[in-house]
Amino acid sequence: MTIHNTRLGDRIQPQYNLAEIQQLRQFLQEQGTLRFSPLENGLFPAAAVNDETEYTGYASVWVRDNIHVAHAHWVVGEKAIAAQTLKTLMAYFKAFRHRFQSIIQTPVLATDPMNRPHIRFDGYSLSEIDQKWAHAQNDALGYFLWLYCHLAQTHWLEPETEDLAMLSLFPSYFQAIRYWEDEDSGHWEEARKVEASSIGAVVAGLRELHQLMHYGPYSEKFHGLPVEISALKNLIRKGEQALTTILPAECLQPANRSRRYDGALLFLIYPLGVIEADMGEQILRDVINNLQGDYGIKRYLGDSFWAADYRRKATQATRTADVSDDSGWRDALLKPGEEAQWCIFDPIVSTIYGLKYQKTSEPRALAQQTHYLNRSLGQLTAEDFSLGALLCPELYCLEDGEYGPNDATPLLWTQANLAIALHMMERSLAL
Repeated sequence: MTIHNTRLGDRIQPQYNLAEIQQLRQFLQEQGTLRFSPLENGLFPAAAVNDETEYTGYASVWVRDNIHVAHAHWVVGEKAIAAQTLKTLMAYFKAFRHRFQSIIQTPVLATDPMNRPHIRFDGYSLSEIDQKWAHAQNDALGYFLWLYCHLAQTHWLEPETEDLAMLSLFPSYFQAIRYWEDEDSGHWEEARKVEASSIGAVVAGLRELHQLMHYGPYSEKFHGLPVEISALKNLIRKGEQALTTILPAECLQPANRSRRYDGALLFLIYPLGVIEADMGEQILRDVINNLQGDYGIKRYLGDSFWAADYRRKATQATRTADVSDDSGWRDALLKPGEEAQWCIFDPIVSTIYGLKYQKTSEPRALAQQTHYLNRSLGQLTAEDFSLGALLCPELYCLEDGEYGPNDATPLLWTQANLAIALHMMERSLAL
């Protein structure tokens, strides 16, 4: 296992007791590793940027990233922070509800991603960014619906009639685009295809909406809104049937869209909990056996984002550009086996094993939880890293023959997942 920061060398152990993991978490908090700096309205940029890394565009807000960050705060007990993020995201969606309504009325409009709800926007002004982008991302919308409805059921959100009306547009929108067979750009914002990770996120969101409508404190307030329990159940069933057909693959479409392994499928296990245990075990094995590297976990085989020597071969203007229509120039940079290795996955794998241990008390599950937490800690940046030490990178990529962090450091999504992994380790050791 690679440990980049030597200050962690004597803190990372093959096994921990509760006091040791609490001290480790406290150390990381003091070093700023787990520091989140939200905007005044409660939203989070994708990464903390400076003049050197502003070109990435990661100062913008992504719906998906904000849900993962908000969920992490929810898990570790900072529930008010999570609720504020969801309130502001709801305000954003209400401001642009016409995008949902237009596609519900005229589904063919969805063929142009710019007509769809924008999942990347200016978080300061809650305004859209005037730039072509791969906004066909059903997973992001599913994530929002999932967490918003969950927080509403637990009374940390108190949606008003206008908020419930907005929620009621989501199933109509998903029906209009036929989400169970819709080609979207998904988690990685690339070429559109029918992706299990996107379908699963929508299923999770619709299930939580069903709970809110049927059993939650607001069930009566949905009366008169354009969503019915029977139609919602049918919509969920279509997604579940699609998952049964596609999983454990990410995509079964022919030619270059087919994809057997994808790290995004881990999120169907956690945090979404949308698949059965056996399928979750299969996906976990697939990721570990086929995507895991020495420095992190690949998104998928053949991923050309931050291919070797990316800084030298791609200009700042093109490094994080939209490639959903054509990634040929970028794919030409990649040699097989040299894909970037991401840092968002190891903490999730640790958490999945932690939940298994908390359920079964199997020693192997605790050992695996510890191993993947340690891999996550080993990914924190070295003392001499230009952007700072003990930061959570987006990924490690090859540069001049050596792996190092890319410019999207610290990535808040990685921080969020690490915070959950540490919390889950504390829970396991407290049993």
